[in-house]
This record gives sequence, structure tokens and C-alpha cells, in this order.
Amino acid sequence: MKKIFILLLAGASLATLPACNKYLDIKPKGYTIPEYFDDYQKLMNHINLVAAVGAYPAYITDDVEGGEDNDVNQSASYPFYAVYKRNLYSFAPGQIFEQNDNDPQWNPSYDNIFVCNTVINNVMKVKDASEQEKKRLRAQAQVSRAFEYLTLVNIYAEQYDPANAASALGVPLVLTEDITKPYERKSVAAVYAQIKQDLEEALPNLPDQMPNSLKPGKSAAYGLLSRVNLYMGDFKTSLENANKALGANNALMSYAPYGIRKGTWGRVWNPVDSSAFPDGHLNRETIWFRRGTPSSSSIFTEVYANPDLISIFKKDLPAGAVDKRFSLFYCDGEALFGPNKILFPGRVLWAAYVEFNLGVGTPELYLNAAEAEARTGSKDRAMQLINTLRDSRIVNNQPLAAANNEEALRLVLEERRRELALMGYNRLADLKRLNKDARFAKTVVHKHNGQTYTLPANDKRYVFPIPPKVLAMNPDIPQYER
Repeated sequence: MKKIFILLLAGASLATLPACNKYLDIKPKGYTIPEYFDDYQKLMNHINLVAAVGAYPAYITDDVEGGEDNDVNQSASYPFYAVYKRNLYSFAPGQIFEQNDNDPQWNPSYDNIFVCNTVINNVMKVKDASEQEKKRLRAQAQVSRAFEYLTLVNIYAEQYDPANAASALGVPLVLTEDITKPYERKSVAAVYAQIKQDLEEALPNLPDQMPNSLKPGKSAAYGLLSRVNLYMGDFKTSLENANKALGANNALMSYAPYGIRKGTWGRVWNPVDSSAFPDGHLNRETIWFRRGTPSSSSIFTEVYANPDLISIFKKDLPAGAVDKRFSLFYCDGEALFGPNKILFPGRVLWAAYVEFNLGVGTPELYLNAAEAEARTGSKDRAMQLINTLRDSRIVNNQPLAAANNEEALRLVLEERRRELALMGYNRLADLKRLNKDARFAKTVVHKHNGQTYTLPANDKRYVFPIPPKVLAMNPDIPQYER
């Protein structure tokens, strides 16, 4: 039976629309659909459609370690300033948000979906643009909607598994801008089917080349499809789509010239020309740029690197080599943020202060292609791909070799963790999918004040709960017991 789901969107502050309803924080019924092409372009140009990924899912992963009570680094003091982060870190069951909290992922994602729906369902009706222009904008809105749903289904639902995806609870699938329509929480399979449909329908109408990385072109859609295929376990198709995206852009930037200096933003810099490490939208590796949501943009200085993560960085590092991802983005034992050093002996602080790209980029595509090769194709090609990536990240690197596909897969997955650590929901999604494979299933361990918290593989607590504000207005929404 269908039920009315109030999704509690965050509100996009759209210049072309009247004030939002305070109850839903989205445009109320009775609004006027924009009638000019430029209006729809303005909707798709809104800054909220660039800021789309929250960082807080990292708190439940094996990448983080919490600070002590009254830690010398105050932002890392435990308990964390946000209750939901503390709940995630301690693997608390049930609801993680307090009653009046806004979820920094759910709200912006559904807000962006509302905007995308408005464009997808109406832009073809305008009379002041060519068919090609209208199809292009509609296709870009489809890619954006697919991105939001892929994010949502990987945070608020079980890992895709063909054995139960048709019955597993996904997320509400909203394809209309009319919020008075009945919605229901669709299955994981249905959500993935819609994601693939949006991307595949969009591809013929997307530009081959884009003037910048702020809007998706064909390579962005292929790259996102590669991620979708990987999460679904369709490795051969993931490889095909990764290769199509890399065919348009396979650039990697060398981290070798960069060093660190005192400060926060801009602390990673090139001492030769005094330039800062490039922000995501300016990085040549970026195919389609998405950054963290303003309310949860990063966790810089809030957490230390988990010893498990540190061990991965040290593993397979040649003698005399330096992994610049570790030396640039982490502070080992001390940091220079103010007039004095902050000392935290024996700990490694995540303090990148770089605006990374959390959308589609070449490093992820190298990793997707390498994993697919290791699983279904050539171990040598898999190693070639990750060695190319490592050469751009590790000074004095030496190529790794694998005796067989099994060893190549292990090396690829470890490289994936190094490259994508503490960025958005990447590690959460990887943990959930790898837990389905007995070879890689693991129990996540967090510690604080002598207490140990554990999260076994495939535990229901991996699935984030629907926010309490939404549940209060929709008490019949089916939920996971966590």
C-alpha cells in the first residue's frame, strides 16, 4: 500500500521560486513552473548542486580514531561536538540523530532531487531553446539525480545483493516535483534500476567535452556508471565504463612537488611557485566536481587516523619511498596550526585542508578498472593501473607485482583504501560491499578510554536510519532494525 512520505528537504533557496513552506522546507504546491530556458539553467547552476556529499559517514568506518576527553587538539576531543558523530563512532544501535537534528546528507540530497525533477520533467516544454540545448540540460539533471540516489541508497540501505535486492528496503524514490504525490520506500533493486536508467538515458544527450568540471558530460556519466556497476558486482561492465571515461580523460597529477607549511587551508603547497594544492574543481584529475555539503564539508582535525589505516599506508611502501598522500594530508604526532605546535604523540591527525573532489575523477576510475581486471581479467593490467596511480602519489616508488589475480585484487583494494580514505561515503560503501565476500569481511574496531567498540561484518548498524524529523511526520515508514 502506498503511503504519503514527507521527505523533509533542506530548501534550495532558488532565486526563481517563492519562499519555501516552513513545514517541508521545499516549494509548496501551487508554485509556478519556470517557463524560460534560462530559468532552468539557473536552477542547475545553484551552488547546492555542487555541494552534495557529507563527510560524517566516515565516523562509522575503520578509517577513524577518536581523541581523548579534553584532547590537546580541541576539535578532536571526545565526545565529539555532534551527538550523531559520537553515536556512529560507538556503533550505537537505533537512531543516531536527536529529534530536532537535520541530517546533513538526507536533507541536501532530496533537496537536490527536487530541483533535478523540476528540470527533468519540464525543461523540454520551453520554447526559447533548441531541442539539443533542452536535451543536454535534462541529461545533466538526470546525472545529478542519479548521483544523489546512489549516495542515498549506499548510506540508508543495505548493500546491493542480487539475492535480496528486490525485497531489501531502499529509499523513497521521488521522480516528480509535485510533493503532494504519494511516495513509498522502494527496494534497493528499484533504486539502482532508476539510477542506471537515468545515466543510460542521459548519455546520448551529454557533451563529449566540457569547458569545466562543474557540469557532467559523457565521461562523468560513464564514470558514475562504472561506480554503480562496481557496487552491484557487475565488474566487466564496470571495467567497460571506466575505460570509456578514461578514454576522455586519464590525467593524474603528481604529488611530488608539494610540501606542507604552517596553517590550515593552503597548508599543502608547492614551494617552488608558492601555489596551493589545487581545489577539486581545478584539479586536472577531476571529471565532474562535487564537494562536501556546507554543514558537513569535512572532518579535518576532528579525528585521528585509525591504526588500521596507518598500517595500510606503511604496507608495500618501498625503502626510501614517501607516500605523499600520508605526508601531505596527515599530521604525524604534531601540527602547526597556530603560533605553537600542537603535539599528539603516537597519533596521526587527519588535517588535509584540501577541497577534494567527491564526484567523478580519474583516480577512482583507475581503481575501478584495476579491481575489475583483477576479478575478471588480467592481473598484469590490474597492476599496471595501480602502479600508474602510485607513481603519481609516491616519491621513489617501485612497481608492485602480483603472482596471481587473488594477490592483485588484494593489492588493488589496499590501494583503493589509501587513495579514498576519509572522503565522503567511499569507505562505508566499500566496507559494506566487501563484507559480502568472506575473504575481505572484517570487524571494525573503535576505542576510547579503555573501552572497545566493535561492528561485525554485515551488521544492520551499517545502515543509517531515516532522520527522526521524517519519522515523526511519517511513523509508518518501514525501517531497518539497527
